Amino acid sequence: MINSIKIAVDAMGGENSPKKVIKGIEIHSSASSNIFYNIFGDQRIIQPMLSETNINKNSYKIIHTEKFIRDEDSPLAAAKKGKDTSMWLSIESLKKMESDAIVSAGNTGALFVIAKLNLKMIDKIEKPALSALWPNKNGMNIVLDLGANIECNEKNLVDFSLMGSALHKSLFENEESKVALLNIGSEELKGNNVIKNTYQLLNETKNSLFEFKGYIEGNHIMDGDVNVIVTDGFTGNIALKTAEGTANFITSELKNALNSTLVGKLSSLLNISNLKKFKKKLDPRLYNGAILLGLDKPVIKSHGSTDEVGFANSLKVCEKIIKGNLIDKIKKNII
Repeated sequence: MINSIKIAVDAMGGENSPKKVIKGIEIHSSASSNIFYNIFGDQRIIQPMLSETNINKNSYKIIHTEKFIRDEDSPLAAAKKGKDTSMWLSIESLKKMESDAIVSAGNTGALFVIAKLNLKMIDKIEKPALSALWPNKNGMNIVLDLGANIECNEKNLVDFSLMGSALHKSLFENEESKVALLNIGSEELKGNNVIKNTYQLLNETKNSLFEFKGYIEGNHIMDGDVNVIVTDGFTGNIALKTAEGTANFITSELKNALNSTLVGKLSSLLNISNLKKFKKKLDPRLYNGAILLGLDKPVIKSHGSTDEVGFANSLKVCEKIIKGNLIDKIKKNII
């Protein structure tokens, strides 16, 4: 395939793998063109699954290994398993310029450690940040950091603003990036010293990549007034898990309420189109695909418990950031 995008796929990571991974590739390949998949995993299991799909045989290659990293492995134990696991080999293919990006639904901590062992940091970036898509009323937010760094200084948060905006531009090239700092209030004097100092730095930063919009509180994340939300990994991870839990609670309670009475069931039938839209808006599979920003190659983390639809969406995110020249955008704008 000439000038194709080459995606390294760790086929053995996450729940129900490699089945969901192969099905995810089939969904993605049916909607995309000029994509080549370097699939890392046990060929004896993977090949029969691929034979049952409609994936073009010329659009993939299996790199065989029987070893893989388990979800319960610690990052250190995963690294000690050696260089012949599916995760290590898939990341190493980026280092060798054999792939353009890597997608894995495997052990998050292991993925970060092995990625940092194999890949270089972008010059002037001190810490990587885990970022992800988060829906709002007008479209999508980029939120970072979501757990890679418990503590951050002012330089880190400024870097996250630049990297998050570069990611936003890569995914949504026709939208203006608007950055906000997640804080306990919208007033300029609120927050700890790191947040307040970062506010001043971003206010003074002249950058064509984004517009700084000040502080944002947690209850306004989904308003759609901004689209790049920056925080430290401790706060970001709690905010993400809270939002996911709330979305699941609302969906579950609404379903129970509509199915508990005859009137509710009739109402759900009459509003089936609106309910489908509501469900789609809160479907986490459609926002699957977290990106580890700061490394000189794209590393995408698919949720371990997602299904083939979610994995296909992580592949789509991967495709978009390669086409959107994410790494080049960060390098050109980093301070």
